[in-house]
Amino acid sequence: MLKLLGDGHVLMHPMVVAELALGTLRDRRRTLFVLDALRQVKVAQLAEVRTLIEAHSLYAKGIGLTDAHLLASCLLTPGTQLWTRDGALRSVAQTLGVLASIP
Repeated sequence: MLKLLGDGHVLMHPMVVAELALGTLRDRRRTLFVLDALRQVKVAQLAEVRTLIEAHSLYAKGIGLTDAHLLASCLLTPGTQLWTRDGALRSVAQTLGVLASIP
């Protein structure tokens, strides 16, 4: 993971940073600064997320709006894969072909 970070292969979605900002972070200011400094995926517009939901029947799969946003952004950013340990998100990401192996 550190090598991937160092080589610039890790991208961030701003909604993930915002979700993390809602929690308790050690060295909060620095952590958020570092996360904000990572390259970002192409952020999907809400209409694109809604299209993805309908096109792939993603309703009632146990994922939420942030998850659907992450999936849409992965699909809009060529070569991007999603790392997650969340079971429902993992299943949908695998179905859509954007699931990465967690090292």
